Amino acid sequence: MTDDPFPPIRRVVTGHDASQAAKVLIDAPAENRRRSKSGGQSTLIWCTDRTPADIATGENIEDMGARVLGTPPPPNGTRFTVNDIPPGRSGPMHRTETIDYVIVLSGEVEMEMDNSTIKLKAGDVLVQRGTNHAWINRGTAPARVAFILIDAKPLGIGHPITRGATVR
Repeated sequence: MTDDPFPPIRRVVTGHDASQAAKVLIDAPAENRRRSKSGGQSTLIWCTDRTPADIATGENIEDMGARVLGTPPPPNGTRFTVNDIPPGRSGPMHRTETIDYVIVLSGEVEMEMDNSTIKLKAGDVLVQRGTNHAWINRGTAPARVAFILIDAKPLGIGHPITRGATVR
């Protein structure tokens, strides 16, 4: 798409052939993209549905980046997305029962919590532990942020986004 404001993400997935030699199994743009109501985009890169994850040998693997997921990862699993957040975008307050590794790849974003806000810029890394939050881009450039969500034990507080539900 030539009018797409977000550049595609090259996704490379490795594995093993029948003789157990390491090789690239997928090398193509990540296509499992979901647009938000506020104009942002989330691209699913990969997910797992159990721990330990299945990394069996062979070339006929399930493309775990093609699954349709809500915001949280599968039970006992993970969810890896790259999100593009346009300038001026303010997302909804929400919470998931996860540990989130957040890596700002480009631009700047703010994470608003119940009583505080933290500003993050390209190269910053955040570890989020099930907190209530909203993502805001107050800058003039799009922000690209990688999110790795890992299923965690429920906290028993508030109203988290749960299995299959999506933050919009």
